[in-house]
Amino acid sequence: MASNSNLSNGVACAVQQLDFQGSETDRFSEVANKAADAAGEVIRKYFRKKFEILEKKDLSPVTIADQAAEESMVSIILESFPSHAIYGEENGWRGKEKFAEYVWVLDPIDGTKSFITGKPLFGTLIALLYMGRPILGIIDQPVLGERWIGRSGRKTTLNGQEVSTRSCAKLSQAYLYTTSPHLFSGDAEEAFGRVRNKVKVPLYGCDCYAYALLASGFVDLVVESGLKPYDFLSLVPVIEGAGGVITDWKGNQLQWEASPDSCPKNSPRSPRFITMAVKISIQLKYAKDCHS
Repeated sequence: MASNSNLSNGVACAVQQLDFQGSETDRFSEVANKAADAAGEVIRKYFRKKFEILEKKDLSPVTIADQAAEESMVSIILESFPSHAIYGEENGWRGKEKFAEYVWVLDPIDGTKSFITGKPLFGTLIALLYMGRPILGIIDQPVLGERWIGRSGRKTTLNGQEVSTRSCAKLSQAYLYTTSPHLFSGDAEEAFGRVRNKVKVPLYGCDCYAYALLASGFVDLVVESGLKPYDFLSLVPVIEGAGGVITDWKGNQLQWEASPDSCPKNSPRSPRFITMAVKISIQLKYAKDCHS
């Protein structure tokens, strides 16, 4: 794992390489916020209401709220940035070309099972990639009215107030979250068990909200298995901007080169991403200074 100082240096180098203008970043954030607002309006209309629940090919649930929320975000983004591409969980790639420097990656409802059972710990995830690297991320909880925003080179905010991860002297003092221990299998299950047995308190069931709690300094570690690009790319700027570290279990940075041929539900074709999603299929997030 990279230390906090190494993380800061890495982020600074990345920002320098991308060379964004402040006004450009602000414009991206403005549109991302509008997209989150639009998705939230749709989601609140359906939350704890009666609606049909469908199944995707992978047997995961999907609702009219997922589909309508994604469409509302796509409309706003393309109106402002018609040259940008979009990759949404529900409808995949949308773009004029087969490649785009800027790609928005959307998950309208991360935690659909929480949503359909009335638990307000799901969230809308929005990421903006530049050349495959996440430069902006949003975790939005539209029922609780909480929005975490991370931007390259800037501190993460929750509803406009800066937040940060907390210090953790050692792993035995850490509070850990994962969505469910049943999502791990094989080597991943064994690896998770080793970590779980060393922490102070293991907790379950927060979906993307656990990452937001880590960024705000309430938990120390989040471990997940089998996440897709639209599940984690938005988390990178949020966690890093709060002073935390987010990598795969080998310490590799997380990025994704999206294209019309991308297949995150199966096996992505980028060799770098295969290492994360197929061979390891796990993410590990540490708050700053948390080690064994």
